[in-house]
Amino acid sequence: MLLDVVMLSRPAVAAALAVVFVLVIAVRRLLEIRKIRRLGKRASIIHSRFFGIDETLKVFEYARKHQNRELWEMRFKEFNNHTMEVRVLGKRIIMTAEPENVKAVLATQFLDFGKGETFHQQWQAFLGDSIFTTDGKEWSASRHLIRPQFIKDRVSDLHIFERHTQRMLSLIPRDGSKIDISELFFRVTLDAATDFLLGASVDSLKYGNVEFAVAFQRIQAHMNNVSRAGPLRIFLDTKQFKQDLKVLNAFVEPFVEKVSRMRPEELKGKDESDYNFLHALAQFTRDPKMLRDQLVAILLAARDTTAGTMAWALYELAKRPDTVQRLRKEILGTVGPTAAPTYEDLKGMRFLQHVINETLRLYPAVPFNVRVALKDTSLPHGGGPYGLDPVGVPAGTLVAYSTLTMQRRVDLFGPDVAEFKPERWDHWAPKAWQYVPFNGGPRICLGQQFALTEMGYILCRLFQNFDAVEDRSTEPQIERCEVTISPGSGVWVAFRPAKNG
Repeated sequence: MLLDVVMLSRPAVAAALAVVFVLVIAVRRLLEIRKIRRLGKRASIIHSRFFGIDETLKVFEYARKHQNRELWEMRFKEFNNHTMEVRVLGKRIIMTAEPENVKAVLATQFLDFGKGETFHQQWQAFLGDSIFTTDGKEWSASRHLIRPQFIKDRVSDLHIFERHTQRMLSLIPRDGSKIDISELFFRVTLDAATDFLLGASVDSLKYGNVEFAVAFQRIQAHMNNVSRAGPLRIFLDTKQFKQDLKVLNAFVEPFVEKVSRMRPEELKGKDESDYNFLHALAQFTRDPKMLRDQLVAILLAARDTTAGTMAWALYELAKRPDTVQRLRKEILGTVGPTAAPTYEDLKGMRFLQHVINETLRLYPAVPFNVRVALKDTSLPHGGGPYGLDPVGVPAGTLVAYSTLTMQRRVDLFGPDVAEFKPERWDHWAPKAWQYVPFNGGPRICLGQQFALTEMGYILCRLFQNFDAVEDRSTEPQIERCEVTISPGSGVWVAFRPAKNG
């Protein structure tokens, strides 16, 4: 009899639980709306269906077609506002390409925003407790540990760049045959990065695409899908990701284990010619996990951002022979046809710097980024019916920002914003926070000078050896946006050897 009562009551219990669940959600939404109103106003709202699943699928559709920027631009044009919001499975996400909001997130309201615990957990397997995944004291400790390794004395020591650049130059055809120069850039930056960080290069220029490099690329693609999927990330297949992580760790961990066994006097006894990033870190910590996490994070920053930027530079330069000739004239006038450039030479070549700056404007190395509100706060711009009011941002709200979209805004940069014109920098500079290819504020990229120096060095050596580069592409170019941005169709070009090269 009792069992029959229990059985009969099950539908009623289920209905009651459903009602309670709906009421809880409704109350939470009501409280959130009140809090948003107290903090500011709403941004333009993307109305989605099926709890935001349709919008998530659209994001993946555009990502598959490598049209991430086009989707953001379409949305901003639709709302006539560069700040908008959407809800996915109950989670509010704000997207912005507004300089004042980027400034607030990265600098003026720095303590209000961070990576957050969810991001930390999502990226834990890949980047661990590194500088890119932590906040507060952990982040500060990481930055304090890494900063000394990128002082000018380290960055201006160019022998590592010279060694690997010369090997790269030897692989470029001198008979007019076409080559995907982007592939060589990813290999040379990987070789230089592992040399600088570990004291031993993977020599991918010599051995081709090593297993580690392939795994490293796939890991980034997977992690970018994790970010795109949001709450739906639980449905992603992780089998290949786990296999690639094993390859990554198998590559890094022997170096960590070796340095962990070294005595302090051995580490301090290393001379400048034998210096590497790992030895320097080991003088401050012997924690294998910390060493591993920081190494992987800096390897990501040192390799992919630089390679992608140089690939885009050659993609644009191949279509601008006049720009190549002006650049080459400056290089020959500064260092001549054969001499290795010094750090001072590179910094003194203004047009070389303008070429790099213009490339980073059109193709900022990290095109999309995200922070989470660590406490109740607001964004200064984008709320209300005209987008002129602050946006209320309760704690836990995700804020995604896109430098790729922001740095191509016609209203900020003019009607020729989509054109590659290094000469614009001769008598022009962007206003503050409209151009932030290395982020800004306390989290500004520590490796900025390292990257700029490496890019300048390779471009200088390249155009000492070759006096022209010709576009040989046969397919439309696409913007492959993973963690970093790179030419998805490769950069197929042919070089003409300089008579004095």
